[in-house]
Amino acid sequence: MAIAEPAAPATRERNPPYPWLGPGIYVGASAPLSVILWRAANGLLSANPIAEVMNQLGLAALILLVACLACTPARHVFGWTWPARIRRDLGLLAFYYAVLHVLVYLLLDQLLAVGAIVADIAERPFITVGFLAFVTMIPLALTSTKRSIRRMGFARWNRLHHLVYLAGALAIVHFIWRVKADLTQPLIYGGVLLALFGVRLLWWLWRRSTRGYRTGR
Repeated sequence: MAIAEPAAPATRERNPPYPWLGPGIYVGASAPLSVILWRAANGLLSANPIAEVMNQLGLAALILLVACLACTPARHVFGWTWPARIRRDLGLLAFYYAVLHVLVYLLLDQLLAVGAIVADIAERPFITVGFLAFVTMIPLALTSTKRSIRRMGFARWNRLHHLVYLAGALAIVHFIWRVKADLTQPLIYGGVLLALFGVRLLWWLWRRSTRGYRTGR
């Protein structure tokens, strides 16, 4: 799951290839799940273990999704090229944690009670928004391969993958509405997401203005 950018003119790589980067991401991304499993095995979860596990998995999904969205702005601001190589992996890892988050809700929290699940989605706004965020991520994960790009064509594929911005925004709203007391943490993530959107917008405006200048408009 990633947003591809139009091919840029060939330039000299500013950063070394970092062969450890890909494996390091997967090792780091496995840490939240490992901690959850270790705490569960040692009886260290809270009095409401299902809610705690569900919340921690959802937070991990959000962090990875925001990291995925930060890759392109990092390239624009700092001139780094290596984030583009990990954007897809970060997106897929975010989806993986989102799947676990949803499965804990369906299997452990609701015990697959379809009526209760449907009622929750329809009547509780934060669950409605969270469900929409998850559904938005599904086509992105399913079309994250190079084969999908060839089959759909780059332009259509790229338009589809702009849904990742919607998924990120919905995830932030889900988090804000889920928290009942201290909003500091969700608002921090919301601020980071707004900053990333701002960088993308400024970059788009700058490219548009320079194209207009070059064509004499």
